[in-house]
Amino acid sequence: MKAIFAAVALALAATSAGAEGVVTYTVDQSFDDVVFGLENAVTGQGLVIDSVSHTGDMLERTKGDVGSDVTIFLKADIFSFCSASLSRKVMEADPMNVQFCPYDIFVLQMPDSPDQTTIGFRQFPEGPMKEVEALLDAIAREAVGLD
Repeated sequence: MKAIFAAVALALAATSAGAEGVVTYTVDQSFDDVVFGLENAVTGQGLVIDSVSHTGDMLERTKGDVGSDVTIFLKADIFSFCSASLSRKVMEADPMNVQFCPYDIFVLQMPDSPDQTTIGFRQFPEGPMKEVEALLDAIAREAVGLD
């Protein structure tokens, strides 16, 4: 399912695929601006970014080593963080929800659309994890000025 939204002169695309798919927002903002917005949105929730995986850099650096010449991303980072109170709540409801922690939001730029940046996160199963999904959605939307 694809839907196109407009907000404050931003071209926004939101995509979701299935119950455990991915939600993305694509905007006409620089990668660095979206990352800055994401960092501020996460810390604004009282959370701390535990790690940043520079997945795009790794894939670019190792493409020759695995016999490829394809550049998948211009830039792609994954930001990991957790909420002690929300994690406790969802894991008290079902200890197996531990598999979803920490929570991740990715930011990327594709070679075919270098003037656009995509921010997104995976969807979670029905039940308590939907509250985490709502938090990730609020953070992603705030990061790109859609709050």
